[in-house]
Amino acid sequence: MSSRAPSEFKPDLNYEKILNAALRNGGDFAEIYFEETQSTRVIYEGQKLDTVIQGTDRGAGLRILFDGKSIYGYTTVLTDKALLDLAETLSAAAQGASQKKVSRKYDWRESKQPVSDIASYRIKKSPREVPLAAKIEWAKRGDAAARAELPEARQVTSVVLDTLRKIFIVNSDGLMARDSKTYLQMYVQVVGEKEGRVQMSHESDGGYVGAEFFDETTPEEIGAEAARRTKVLLQAKAAPAGTMPVVLAADAGGTMIHEAVGHGLEADLACNGLSVYAEKKGQLVASPLITVLDDGTMPGKRGSYSFDDEGTPSQKNVLIENGVLKGYMVDRLSAMKFDMPSTGNGRRETFRSKPIVRMTNTYIAAGKDDPAAILKDTSKGIFVKAMGGGQVNTVTGDFVFAVTEGYLIENGKLGSAIRGATLVGNGPKVLSIVDRVGTDLGYFDTGTCGKDGQGAPVTDAQPTLRIPELTVGGEVPMTEYWK
Repeated sequence: MSSRAPSEFKPDLNYEKILNAALRNGGDFAEIYFEETQSTRVIYEGQKLDTVIQGTDRGAGLRILFDGKSIYGYTTVLTDKALLDLAETLSAAAQGASQKKVSRKYDWRESKQPVSDIASYRIKKSPREVPLAAKIEWAKRGDAAARAELPEARQVTSVVLDTLRKIFIVNSDGLMARDSKTYLQMYVQVVGEKEGRVQMSHESDGGYVGAEFFDETTPEEIGAEAARRTKVLLQAKAAPAGTMPVVLAADAGGTMIHEAVGHGLEADLACNGLSVYAEKKGQLVASPLITVLDDGTMPGKRGSYSFDDEGTPSQKNVLIENGVLKGYMVDRLSAMKFDMPSTGNGRRETFRSKPIVRMTNTYIAAGKDDPAAILKDTSKGIFVKAMGGGQVNTVTGDFVFAVTEGYLIENGKLGSAIRGATLVGNGPKVLSIVDRVGTDLGYFDTGTCGKDGQGAPVTDAQPTLRIPELTVGGEVPMTEYWK
């Protein structure tokens, strides 16, 4: 039977007095964000237990918004005095704010999430209830499976991580919101060597799931997949270089849409002129085959939550529909500055960080093409099965991404594996020329997005896509593979 992890974290403090102190010198809005995170990390390396890290992190952040600006501070001391001292310090910096507030009595109301199934995250058994010895055994099994798949592996690192994060938010609008999220992830990295060439790959899986996750996806499967990818790279040919058709498999998991498009649709960038998508709402910005969504309401996905870190209920936001830009992702500060409704995308790494606009679960919607037919109808090019990290310039939309598992396409079939390929292009241009969109949808469920020095858990997804022309960075001229 599914059960939700308890959300009892609610410090017994005088919220009203703290918020009034924060707004004593003026301001539009004040907010207190409380957080408690319990975590365990097991690292198994060198065929032995290497590290175990366990602990609890607890604290509160206080924010004041005024005149389109924000002031933020935090404390790990959860007492009225500590929060009042912090409020007085921040309030002093807000002197001169155009909006003056007077002390008030609050009629507190609890924020409600309209989609009831999100909050449960469908947890059956909390990983916090699993003995440490069992977590070590999970990591050991992943290590053993990787070594069985690739006996000559130079190094295997197997990691099991679980967290229980509880948040409680109270603000000067009289709103209270709370959430509790249980997270479990396993990560295996394998380093191999062949003829003096070293290759590395990894596999990770998990999400807002309970310990029952390992009843369906075993540690052995995760470890073996990491080793298989390394083995493929060790046997791979050097990647071709040039402009060619590229088929992105659903397995690639949406990394490109996240980096090359998603960040440019965050309101703090787009509405400040720092995005190629600035002032293009209602315009055609992609192929009519392309619909892009950001949906924080998907049960079990890494980017999901009941409320964002400002207490706004998560939502399913249509960003691009049939190629037309429909809207941006918006947090509370951007909503105030640019007169738009918040879309539930205000997120922070911990209580030590102020909330900023972030993606949740971002994906290109499935299309109408048979994925197998997309490959069959492509005479040559490269097939991208997995992607790694990359860089994007949100102002221009230009990107560079690494291919971690790719293959030549030869006469509509998969050919030899390739290594060292990069994809170089421009996000809006690439989206505008996509000519095939598959019916499938593949997820990358264990992503962490970096922005402004903060990391946030996200999920990316996409169907199989064909890009007729894309620059591929490789080691040999493409004419060595195709005439």
